[in-house]
Amino acid sequence: MNKDIKYFGIDISHLVFDVTDSEGNYYQFKNKLSGFKQFLKLLNCNSHCVMEATGYYHYQLAYYLFENGKKVSVENPLSVKRFIQMRLSKIKTDKSDSKLICAYAEQVELKLWQGSSKEVQECLQITRVLSVYTKQSTMLKNKLHGESVLGEPSKAVVRSLNRSLKQLDKEKENLEAKLLFLVKETHKDLFTRIKTIPGIGRKTSIMLIVLTGGFERFSSASELCSYAGLTPVIRQSGSSVKGRPRISKMGNQKLRNLLFMCSFTACKYNKACRDIYDRIVAKGKRKKLALIAVCNKLLKQAFAIAKSGLIFDATYKSTLVKN
Repeated sequence: MNKDIKYFGIDISHLVFDVTDSEGNYYQFKNKLSGFKQFLKLLNCNSHCVMEATGYYHYQLAYYLFENGKKVSVENPLSVKRFIQMRLSKIKTDKSDSKLICAYAEQVELKLWQGSSKEVQECLQITRVLSVYTKQSTMLKNKLHGESVLGEPSKAVVRSLNRSLKQLDKEKENLEAKLLFLVKETHKDLFTRIKTIPGIGRKTSIMLIVLTGGFERFSSASELCSYAGLTPVIRQSGSSVKGRPRISKMGNQKLRNLLFMCSFTACKYNKACRDIYDRIVAKGKRKKLALIAVCNKLLKQAFAIAKSGLIFDATYKSTLVKN
């Protein structure tokens, strides 16, 4: 904690955001431009605003403060939640949460939030909508299958479901084309190089670039693996508790799922991934564990290619990433 910095703990909801500063002063503002301007008057060059990543509600305030040159940190809500639980607080209100977020800011090492460009923001919005459309498409297909097993399904229902599916497919196709255009416009060279990795196709290449901000958000491959939730969690205590190691899953589920699907192809066509898979299976380990190791390897290869500016070369031993 820097004693010269005045921290502002911010708890954001749909309509308002509650603020508590290092001196214990409490404020409440409307979660819109007029409230942002009022809050900005309280800040100076030594102010540091700290908030949780609360879905969509924190974005406008975070960008407003960032664009006005203020220090902003957007923290993982799980980290803040664990801190609050550790304090054994029996009060759960927006006011108390802002106070505890301020206390959290005073005791941990914070990373400054840098935001994203408008292009990256649009890409992220498109990926979220595509995820929704994919789920809706699956639901409609399941419903269509359910109707077909009735023997005499309603023709009107089947036609309606097919029309909805066709419309969803069209919307997905348009958005995917837009997403591809944006990625090529901002990261054409990186996109081309990532696709050279055997096992990583166009869709995963796009998602890797979008979700990592062109790999600029990470300084090491281990950070990237942690972001995907692929790092192992060891559960051991004394001589009696020896839990089976498993991945944390505290990361981006979409990226993790895409990589897992890619791992099957990588085991066939990516020599480094195939060697890792065969080595782990030969030791008697589970095949799923071997596939997770392949996912890690794919991420490390992508990170090395992104940082080196090279294309994939199966015979090249990178000095950036170790197996």
